[in-house]
Amino acid sequence: MFKGSIVALITPFKDDKLDESNYTEILHHHLKNGTNGVVPAGTTGESPTLSHNEHKKVIEIAVKECKGKIPVIAGTGSNSTSEAIELSKHAENSGADGLLIVTPYYNKPTQEGLYEHYKSINDKVGIPIIIYNIPSRSVIDMSVDTMAKLYELKNIKGVKDATGNLDRVDLQKKAMGKEFIQLTGEDDNALEFNKRGGVGCISVTANIAAKLCSDFQNQSLTNTKDSIKKAEEIFKKLSPLHKALFIESNPSPVKYAASLLKLASDDVRLPLVKVRKETKVIIENALKSAKLL
Repeated sequence: MFKGSIVALITPFKDDKLDESNYTEILHHHLKNGTNGVVPAGTTGESPTLSHNEHKKVIEIAVKECKGKIPVIAGTGSNSTSEAIELSKHAENSGADGLLIVTPYYNKPTQEGLYEHYKSINDKVGIPIIIYNIPSRSVIDMSVDTMAKLYELKNIKGVKDATGNLDRVDLQKKAMGKEFIQLTGEDDNALEFNKRGGVGCISVTANIAAKLCSDFQNQSLTNTKDSIKKAEEIFKKLSPLHKALFIESNPSPVKYAASLLKLASDDVRLPLVKVRKETKVIIENALKSAKLL
């Protein structure tokens, strides 16, 4: 259903407004370069500072431009259950293929609260839901037991795992089985993640290395001796870039990289700011190392 290189799309701005023309260009860039799916309005898309209208608009544009060629997994999470339901219903009505729903941030729900949050959304929609588990931003960590309980519901189909703990892949596979979709949210562990049973990455790096990330995933998931060797070679090439893009808060680094490649401007919305001079040098060197610049 959802696998391979799925890009967590940046949202381009011009004069602090959504640049719809540039956003359309970005989507077609991914269609041409083998990206296996797109996530509009995720954290990399600066969802916390998008207005509700903008949030809905980027999902609508993604659905329109992808035209069923690759899946659109709309970011519709919130720490307000009612808001997450509203955004999720809109995404479904717009034609999105799935939903990426982050664990509620700041209000720190219990495991039971997490279950009820996702169940409430599940009960209001009819398309697949991917749980986004990212303790570094949300503070809370969804347990494997809670995830297994949610997997019994009709629409819960998988996880974007950004815990950074590779043992979770094994534990989740044991608890939910092979059909449970496991996608990493960490570019720098994508190789080992797939080796353990993952089926892809919701990637930041794919914004600027779409073909390389797609080629890496295709080789990794083919899972032959030769393909794994090729995947390892691509991963080694991309490794400095994976690290460079997280020196400062995402998506400021990837937007700077995108500006160097003439894909988008490096404009971000406050409280995010553009990257520092010393970070720019590291990003430039990483792009050169990957032969993208």
